[in-house]
Amino acid sequence: MRNKTGNLQIIPITRKLPVICSILTVVFILSILTALANGPSSISIGEIFAFISGGDSTDSTAQTILWKIRFPRVMLAALVGATLSLGGMVFQALLRNPLAEPYILGISGGSAVGAISGILLGLSFFPGVTFFSFLGSMLTLGAVLVLAGGRSSTRKDSLLLGGVMMNAFCGAFIMFLISVSQGSKMQQIIYWLMGDLSMSNSGNLPLLLLCLPCFVVILLLARPLNVILTGKDAAIAMGVNVRLISTILLVTTSMMVSLVVCQSGLIGFVGLLIPHLFRMFLGADHRLLGPSCILGGGSFLVLCDLLARTLPEHGEMPVGIITALIGAPLFIFLLWRSRR
Repeated sequence: MRNKTGNLQIIPITRKLPVICSILTVVFILSILTALANGPSSISIGEIFAFISGGDSTDSTAQTILWKIRFPRVMLAALVGATLSLGGMVFQALLRNPLAEPYILGISGGSAVGAISGILLGLSFFPGVTFFSFLGSMLTLGAVLVLAGGRSSTRKDSLLLGGVMMNAFCGAFIMFLISVSQGSKMQQIIYWLMGDLSMSNSGNLPLLLLCLPCFVVILLLARPLNVILTGKDAAIAMGVNVRLISTILLVTTSMMVSLVVCQSGLIGFVGLLIPHLFRMFLGADHRLLGPSCILGGGSFLVLCDLLARTLPEHGEMPVGIITALIGAPLFIFLLWRSRR
């Protein structure tokens, strides 16, 4: 709701939060149902509800497609979208820069280097590739903090520039790993780098559910994060340990990003676009932005993955292509609109 000057009116969080979350929850549920129903073999919404309720069904093929193929992939897309969006929100807030996101800061790149190293070594997804992915993201985060002088709360530009440099180094190292890889592994790595959800299966979902405690930590720290944005001195005066809160948020975000990157590959623009979009229209209160990014990011990637599965006449394309084709023009439009 806007006032006569065109500025967004401030509505108490207790009034805005239930309304916004209710709307986004409906969008989230509809996007999941749409993704479950559509594909090479269509399944009606009525059949989906019948399968969920445990009703008798003679179409065992549709049931197999729903539970063995589509449901794990849709859940993976929702978790990845929510994680990248929430991670982008945290980085943009801590660095006070709308261009900050896990990919730009090198966290995704470091996680990718670790995951690709695990793939080339022939390790299993869990714990091998997952451990290498997390180790890569943590080493990258540590290197970025060292480059920034270890004072991420006061040297935002140094942290961002350090992240950009580490991201460039990780990109070069990924190209080196690709050049020494062979045959089938090379094709797997290239698809993975473009952001691919086709390898999802129900066995990996319990591992990815570890992202949910990270969501809770970030949501619980939303109020201190709001205080930090008022300035370091003001935050300290209000009893907020700026360094501790910032470190917890950085490590938590890096951990959950590494968990999804090792399974989905590098999917760009979700962590950049969704937080920026909601911040423009909902304001900078992270008590509201956090749930909005989770629901909005999940819905966005679920629908993008649906397009990746259905647009090509034969086969499918990596979802990272769809997010880039949609995200880049939309982000440019939002930047142009904000400067009018």
